[in-house]
Amino acid sequence: MQLRMSGPWRDLTAANIAALPGQLGVFQVADAGGNVIHIGFAGGRSLFGLRSALADEARNLGAQATSFRYEVNMQYQSRYKELLMLHAADYGDLPEHNRTDRPARLGRLG
Repeated sequence: MQLRMSGPWRDLTAANIAALPGQLGVFQVADAGGNVIHIGFAGGRSLFGLRSALADEARNLGAQATSFRYEVNMQYQSRYKELLMLHAADYGDLPEHNRTDRPARLGRLG
């Protein structure tokens, strides 16, 4: 498995969200410029897994969010933190919409 997410970017539309599996996993959401603005996960409390988690993202982020990519992953918490650490290592900080809900214990990649 690659460290960085490599799946294809998809338009954040109702049709693309409806086609998602109802499984656990992680996702990245980007703006029109291709900048990752949020990294999230669909965990055990997500009613329909990735489908409901990304539907919530589309509602919460509104027009700012234009595309997403995802990975089905049963270790979603570890992968979520790994993606946050990678983003911080690459760009010097967390994505814009992750800065307020920063995990309490987030390591640092060197």
